[in-house]
Amino acid sequence: MTLPNRRPGRALTLLRAGAEAASAIPAPHWPAQLAARLSELDATWQESAQLCADAAWTARASGHSVLGLLHPDDALVPGPDPITTTAYRHLYLSALRYDFRCPTLALLVEQLSLQEREGLDCYSRALYAFALLGPSRSEGLPLMQQVLDDAGDHVKTLHVLLHGLWLGHDLPGREERMLQILGRPPFALRTDPIALFREAGALRGLGEYQAALESIDRALDLLPPGNVSVHADLVRERSLIASARDVQRLVGRHAEAGPE
Repeated sequence: MTLPNRRPGRALTLLRAGAEAASAIPAPHWPAQLAARLSELDATWQESAQLCADAAWTARASGHSVLGLLHPDDALVPGPDPITTTAYRHLYLSALRYDFRCPTLALLVEQLSLQEREGLDCYSRALYAFALLGPSRSEGLPLMQQVLDDAGDHVKTLHVLLHGLWLGHDLPGREERMLQILGRPPFALRTDPIALFREAGALRGLGEYQAALESIDRALDLLPPGNVSVHADLVRERSLIASARDVQRLVGRHAEAGPE
């Protein structure tokens, strides 16, 4: 995907903006500082999503969640300019996603008029789709498809949809839909441990236990050191795969033995 504003050195400028936000997180003003910086940079929705999602995650991990600093209205009421409005929305909705607060996220977005919802940027619509998919609400599926049509290869957006499908255990064709997203170009090299984690879960759901174990083992090998909470999630998934495989083998042995 070709993004606007790709001037020489822009990637480095965005990295610096992200680092500035991370270093300012203990202070209550950091969301306003990040939003102002994104506005100054004339950030695209893709760039805003990247920085705001990462900042919201870092803040939560350090005990300074955005949810304790911003009011829900910050995600609804227009700010001084569209980029600032988008940044606050990305921060607040991402924080709700990381806390798995699907009903709250959905209700918040649904306070917007239908016209306002249709005018949301692609990442914000993905977060709304996540809120519907997580509780297995089938109306999230057509919204997910609309987002996929617009998202291109934006990895953050694809991850939000994968997260929603991963939570939505009762959605029809859940595993196949996850694998379709994971077949997109951004995941082709299979170097993203979270994508591999989602892949392992989808394969487990389809009964492809050996392939699932290979995916989760690769994810564990690629996960950066020190990410304790995510490592625990991956280890838990591996245990679920191994247990499901053992149950399948046990049932198979009983079937071969026949009735007593």
